[in-house]
Amino acid sequence: MAIGLFGVIFLGLFGISRLINEYFNGGERYDGNRDVVGFVRIKGGIFDATSTVRSLTKLRRNPRVKSLLLRVDSPGGAVGPTQEIYREILRFRRSGRKVVASLGSVAASGGYYIASAADKIYSYPGTVTGSIGVVIVLPNAEKMLDTLGLRFTIIKSAPFKDIGSPLRTLTDSDREIFQRLIDDTYTQFVMAVSKGRHMPFEKAKKIADGSVFSGERAKKLGLVDELGSQWDAAMEAARYAKITGEPKLLEIQPRRSIWTLLNRSFLDWFPGGATSYLGGSPPMLQYMWR
Repeated sequence: MAIGLFGVIFLGLFGISRLINEYFNGGERYDGNRDVVGFVRIKGGIFDATSTVRSLTKLRRNPRVKSLLLRVDSPGGAVGPTQEIYREILRFRRSGRKVVASLGSVAASGGYYIASAADKIYSYPGTVTGSIGVVIVLPNAEKMLDTLGLRFTIIKSAPFKDIGSPLRTLTDSDREIFQRLIDDTYTQFVMAVSKGRHMPFEKAKKIADGSVFSGERAKKLGLVDELGSQWDAAMEAARYAKITGEPKLLEIQPRRSIWTLLNRSFLDWFPGGATSYLGGSPPMLQYMWR
């Protein structure tokens, strides 16, 4: 009985260690002997592109990856990381291989920006998508600090060096600068949609009023190609790759840490990241729904 119990404990610990190693170290589940469809998930807030770009790069360099399936379930995120992932998807397409996007429950703002880089977009009828636009959240803590009796002295090299600071009221000149920044990145978003959806710029701009749409409405507007599931999108990616039957999906598991796990499960769904509300980081431009 003791030997049997020891064996059960040993096997359990061995299995757990394998799972932990797989989760935190990442890797590829692939035998290398057949053509496959690459698979990348865009999930949660988009505030760091590092692991996604690493996965896309590895898939692009793998000659057995004949097409790519994107699964997007995200309300968007920061402008920079969103554009970084978008450009990496275009780099994959320039290698001569097709990309198919599958939209999950939410694929809005930056989530849709990334999907617009695909050759074809699938969506569920009830997917929440669209929200084409830019937002920046600028907290102001003046009244709270006055209540607490706190004062901060700011010494700066130029009038706009502390623009967006929560310690002072936004001036008209500050607002003009931020609006110009918003307008520039908004135009970049509309251009990406116009190019990706083969749509005239003015038509894309008319749609891009920040509204969210159901997948069914998005299809009528030309933002989505087909209503269907992730499986439907995977089969389309397989057809592009000339893979017969149900394809094998190759996913590069990202390297993770305890902080990444906590960040994904809680912090990433805050617009701009929770630290921006706590004063830990400056306000950021966001392709973000809500």
